[in-house]
Amino acid sequence: MNQVYEKLRGCLASVRERTDFVPQVALVLGSGLGNYAEQIRVQEVLDYREIQGFPVSTVEGHKGRFVFGYVEQVPVVIMQGRVHYYEGYPMTDVVLPIRLMKLLGAETLFLTNAAGGVNYQFKPGDFMMITDQISDFVPSPLIGPNLEQLGPRFCDMSQIYDRDLQQIIRESAGKLGILLKEGTYIQLTGPNFESPAEVRMCRILGADAVGMSTACEAVAANHMGMKICGISCISNLGCGMSSQPLSHQEVQETSARVEPLFTALVTEAITRMGGRGGCA
Repeated sequence: MNQVYEKLRGCLASVRERTDFVPQVALVLGSGLGNYAEQIRVQEVLDYREIQGFPVSTVEGHKGRFVFGYVEQVPVVIMQGRVHYYEGYPMTDVVLPIRLMKLLGAETLFLTNAAGGVNYQFKPGDFMMITDQISDFVPSPLIGPNLEQLGPRFCDMSQIYDRDLQQIIRESAGKLGILLKEGTYIQLTGPNFESPAEVRMCRILGADAVGMSTACEAVAANHMGMKICGISCISNLGCGMSSQPLSHQEVQETSARVEPLFTALVTEAITRMGGRGGCA
C-alpha cells in the first residue's frame, strides 16, 4: 500500500476509535478565527496529538484539534487550527487533515483564512469570498504516485470553488448586511511576510489576497471531488501598501475585531448549505 495512503488510513482508524460522528461539512478555521468552533453545539473534541501519525499545528493561536458538532442542524467537523507547509511538514502531511475529513464523510469543504490584501480596494477587516486561486508557488499535494483511492491522476481545476456554494455565501452576506468582496487568493510558502516587490508580483499575476495556506488544501479536496468554498478575512494590507510594518499580532487583532460578523456569516452560510442540500 502507498505510504501516504497507509498513513491516512491509520489516522482514520485512530479517529474512529474515539467517535463515529459523520460530518457533512468540513470547516477549516484560519488564524484568529478559531473561537468559532466553541460556539457550535459540540459533540466531541479530539486533539491532533491524540491521532496516531497526525501532523500537529505549531502556530500561535491555532489550538490544534478537531471539533465535531452541529451548526444549527448541519453536522460539521471543524479544524481549530491547520497545518502549514512552512512548519516543515511535507505537503502530503499538510493536506492529510483535508483528506481525513473527506474519509470521515464530509462532502463540502469550507476554507477560511486570514490573508493580506494586495488589492487597493480592500481594507483590513473586509471579507473576500475566494472565487479562484493561484498555487504555483508551493508544491502540489498531488506530486508523487497518484492515490487512486482518492481521485484521478490528472484532475480538472476549471471550477475549484463551487458556484452554487458561492451563491449561498453571497445570499448569506446580503441577508446579514455584510459587505462581501470577491477575488483570487494566492498562496506563497511563508513564514515570512511578502516583500513590497512580491506584493506587486502577486497583484500583477491577478491575485487580490495573499496567504500561506488554503490553496494546497483546495487542490487536495478538488482531487477527491469535494465541493469547496472559501472566505479570506483581510487582516492587513500587503507590504509596501501602507507605512505600517506587518506582524502576526495585527492578523490576530483584526480577526478578533470582525469575529462577530464572521460567526454570523459562516453560521448562515452553513445552515443554508444544509437546507439546500448543498452538502451532498
